[in-house]
Amino acid sequence: MNTEKRLRAWIPLLITLGIAIGILIGNTYSVFNFSSGRLGSSKFNSVLRYIDESYVDSIDMAAFLEEAIPNIVEGLDPHSRYFTSEQMMRLTEDLEGHFSGIGVEFFVQRDTIVVMGIIDGGPSEAAGIMPGDRIVTVNDSLVAGKAITNAGVAENLRGESGSKVTLGIYREPNPNLIEITVTRGDIPVNSVEAAYMITEEIGLIKVVKFGANTFNEFISAISKLKSQGCKSFIVDLRGNEGGYLDAATSMTNEFLPKGNLIVYAEGRNFPRKDNYATGTGTCKTDDLIVLIDELSASSSEIFAGAIQDNDRGLIIGRRSYGKGLVQSQRVYEDGSAMRLTVARYYTASGRSIQRSYEKGKNTEYQMEAVYRYMQGDYENDIDSLNMTPYKTVAGRTVYGGSGIMPDIFIPRDSTVMNSYYNSIMGKGYVQEYAAYYTDINRRKLEKFESYTDLNDYLKIQPLLLNLVSYADSKGIRRRPYLINESRDLLESLLRGFIVRHFWGYDGYYPVFLESDDLVNKAVELLETGKASTSAIVNEEYK
Repeated sequence: MNTEKRLRAWIPLLITLGIAIGILIGNTYSVFNFSSGRLGSSKFNSVLRYIDESYVDSIDMAAFLEEAIPNIVEGLDPHSRYFTSEQMMRLTEDLEGHFSGIGVEFFVQRDTIVVMGIIDGGPSEAAGIMPGDRIVTVNDSLVAGKAITNAGVAENLRGESGSKVTLGIYREPNPNLIEITVTRGDIPVNSVEAAYMITEEIGLIKVVKFGANTFNEFISAISKLKSQGCKSFIVDLRGNEGGYLDAATSMTNEFLPKGNLIVYAEGRNFPRKDNYATGTGTCKTDDLIVLIDELSASSSEIFAGAIQDNDRGLIIGRRSYGKGLVQSQRVYEDGSAMRLTVARYYTASGRSIQRSYEKGKNTEYQMEAVYRYMQGDYENDIDSLNMTPYKTVAGRTVYGGSGIMPDIFIPRDSTVMNSYYNSIMGKGYVQEYAAYYTDINRRKLEKFESYTDLNDYLKIQPLLLNLVSYADSKGIRRRPYLINESRDLLESLLRGFIVRHFWGYDGYYPVFLESDDLVNKAVELLETGKASTSAIVNEEYK
């Protein structure tokens, strides 16, 4: 595959998943003290006064500083950042696990807001909004047909708890708008999106972030699965960009015996701080496999690195992102904040999680995932060739200095993400057709008593054929060879999106991951006993 084709294949995934950009960890430090004369403050203040007093045009100095400060901070390293008050509010909501809104999941399709899911027990469910609904107006203001963004939609739909918003809803096959008034309320933001049994003894937990409520959600997931007979766990951290350190260490503690080193941090003015397992975990003897990929970052890497270095479980997938910098946060009176890198994280074996970077080359740093893809890192196990070897507690060789290298490398199947797949996904036609199919078949589909029954029914329906016809009517011509290459993935996505309308993520993930290479490999290793502690120490998984 040439460079151009690789880049085209990667773009949709990059857009969908994004890149981790900085994690809220550590204590509050006084960073700048302009009265002390440190850090060139006299010169800095002199420059500001000179601009304020003598510049040819009048300047709003507050606005000027809001633009200047990010450039100063971001020039230090890729993860030191300045956030405006608005940005901080969104970040806090995301990690604290709640916000005030109407309780829907949506995507923007051709300037139209399409409802993908409804939060159970939320305001929209109570008001009668349904998956597949199109939001055309918000408080009598037309939003469909305009250049709207996800952020813009969120701004319109969120608001103070108890406030009301009136939505104009288009719902197939009714040609007229339905007017629905929703009373906003507190909406939970779950970081554990699914926990389900794959076999009679193996359970999977999907963790998408590390927030304030993650550990409680994780413990609830463990309890749920153990009540169903779970004896071995798969923790899926693919695409998880990290979050709070405490959430990661608390999760790790569930699997490690007392005294095992989880992680330590150290910096120039940051004395080494070690974090050890307390021995109070509930899963210290249960077999464990952790799934990671190139977008697993920060707290995800801390969890995976601790499990690997202590020979407690197997890591499967592809080399992680490599974000191991510790940020200290200083919050200002206006609600803005600065996160400054003060230390680096190291795993128990002494591996630095952070990959290398050059000051002033943040774009190149953020694009590394794309570069890795184009040079074949996701298809061939070549990462370890350029990484430093370390030893685990039991003496196994692991690699560090640039993320977490898995014990078992599973390549990404790039052939399925061909030009046809990229076109149809880029236009949002898979989600759109899934919503359309749900709309016209709702009465039949909602009668199924389980997601497995619904999934079995969907497997014998000509979903892919209908999707191809639907996309063809929208201008994406049929390409049989490429369609066949992407067949399994497209069918899994279609069935997953349809099931999600009725069963949420608890239905979506079992359907979508049914044929997943990493999940199937994990199940194989667990069922054959090759993920036990003794088998890991003896490297029977190789």
